[in-house]
Amino acid sequence: MIGHIRELITNAIEGLQRKGSFDIEGEINFNIERTRDSSHGDYACNVALVLAKPLKKAPRDIAKMVTDELADSSHVLKTDIAGPGFINFYLTDACRLQVVKRILQDKDTYGSNKSGEGKKITVEFVSANPTGPLHVGHGRGAAFGSSLTNVLRQSGYQVHDEYYVNDHGRQMDILATSVWLRYLELCGEQIPFPSNGYKGDYIFDIARKVRKKCGDDYRHDKVAAFAQVHPDEGAGGVEGSGDKEKHIDDLVLNAKELLQKGYDKIFKTALKTILKGIENDLEDFNVFYDEWFSEKSLHDSDTIDRALDKLKEGGHLYKKEGALWFNATHFGDEKDRVVMRENGLKTYFASDIAYLMNKFERGFDHLIYVFGADHHGYIARMKAAAKAMGFDADRITILLVQFAHLFKNGEKLPMSTRSGQFVTLKELVEEVGCDAARFFYVMRSHDQHLDFDMDLAKSETNDNPVHYIQYAHARICSIFRKLEEQSWPHNEEIGHVSIQELNEEHEQDIIKMLSQYPETIQKAGQSYSVNTVANYLRELAQLFHSYYNAHHIRIDNENLRNARLNLCEATRLVLANGLKLLGASAPETMHAEDKK
Repeated sequence: MIGHIRELITNAIEGLQRKGSFDIEGEINFNIERTRDSSHGDYACNVALVLAKPLKKAPRDIAKMVTDELADSSHVLKTDIAGPGFINFYLTDACRLQVVKRILQDKDTYGSNKSGEGKKITVEFVSANPTGPLHVGHGRGAAFGSSLTNVLRQSGYQVHDEYYVNDHGRQMDILATSVWLRYLELCGEQIPFPSNGYKGDYIFDIARKVRKKCGDDYRHDKVAAFAQVHPDEGAGGVEGSGDKEKHIDDLVLNAKELLQKGYDKIFKTALKTILKGIENDLEDFNVFYDEWFSEKSLHDSDTIDRALDKLKEGGHLYKKEGALWFNATHFGDEKDRVVMRENGLKTYFASDIAYLMNKFERGFDHLIYVFGADHHGYIARMKAAAKAMGFDADRITILLVQFAHLFKNGEKLPMSTRSGQFVTLKELVEEVGCDAARFFYVMRSHDQHLDFDMDLAKSETNDNPVHYIQYAHARICSIFRKLEEQSWPHNEEIGHVSIQELNEEHEQDIIKMLSQYPETIQKAGQSYSVNTVANYLRELAQLFHSYYNAHHIRIDNENLRNARLNLCEATRLVLANGLKLLGASAPETMHAEDKK
């Protein structure tokens, strides 16, 4: 309907221009929004206020000229001018009611829009280092990123979603070395485990897998493993002594030297095991990717070298203290960035630059990155890299997902990946269910902190929003099951013909809410705010529960009964569509069935 009103206004302005009443050049950007108060109509437009300055006329005078020029419309009952010059549009009853028929016709596609205009977008989300299982912090990025891609597809974008696998670099070396050290323990070696190693039980599981397959092939004694290794942090019980970073790096070097090809086998076993676990956990969380993109592929090809050459050709690289630096400050970053260390190793940021270039080379119109809140510094550096390589930085959007804190029995649960003290995403899903986990993660804006109450997520009460929404869907399914038991078939055509009988306030409220669903999806896609979909579903469910408690659906009056059934089915379809976008299911049965 917003599109129709926009067309009416645009045609009216063009008509006034042809008559010489308006002298305007260029595109006119005006907004059409739903009114908060139904007494002010259904939609309000600010076009008169937008045109006031260029036309040097009073907004109310402009509004009068525009409304007088509006063509007749079967959807618009009347217009009026309010406040400083807003134009209010009142829709006809037939226009309001036709949304029910449209939903029943469109079914799964209701809410789709073409605001994306077929643009190619890549969305990268989660991309956690494959150094351990996903924890509840990763879950929020997964739920948000997956829901966002669903909403963008519904908005007409060609979306390609990716998981960037950091399968190269220091953290992966620390992982492989941690597995080897646990393997040595399984072989009977008594070794002090490094404070900066990965300590989770999953490291033992991988080590057992290595030993089962390779026996003692990779066994070396403690003396060889720790030869010329810098003391660990707190060595000898002396606070402040040692250096955990140098300690683990020395252990990595020893592992590579002692194991040779065996190191690569342990590395690949650890990577493959953890990555497969991540993939399985995400699939159980209703998260699927078009592509798992390997960082190692950038190193194995010439992509990183080409990216650095491009920066060098533009004069944006310089040497300092033996390292190669990118002058990121020239493009708005807070400091320059190292892209190659003095030892010749390329940095993570060099890989990030190459990956960014790769995405543009694949022809994407826009790049969306979903990062954790601790990646705030990436916004300036990524845009700086894009500018330096000649790409439009406005074609990059970096969305930061704030931390999620898990609470159980009123207590905050710990989360430390390196120490192994954390709740995995798999454990969360097993305890509260995929539906509750997905919904709870997105019911607040991604840029706000989230306290995840596991007890509430498991509860079967109206205070649990996902349960409340799903129960509305199940209630509607129950209505239709009981109709079949009574041999009262639902006649959709009779319902369409009798739709004007839906004149109860509850019915009018639901119809208005249903008509807002396409706008909700479009706005969610444009502002990357999938929480608005969750809020919408909760409000629609509340309206339906109130309606259900106030009115009988299965009544003798055939015309009104079928009109109400049409309304119920339209509501069910929208609830199911919205839950699907958020990665949650729409169950047909819950609890004892209602008798209405």
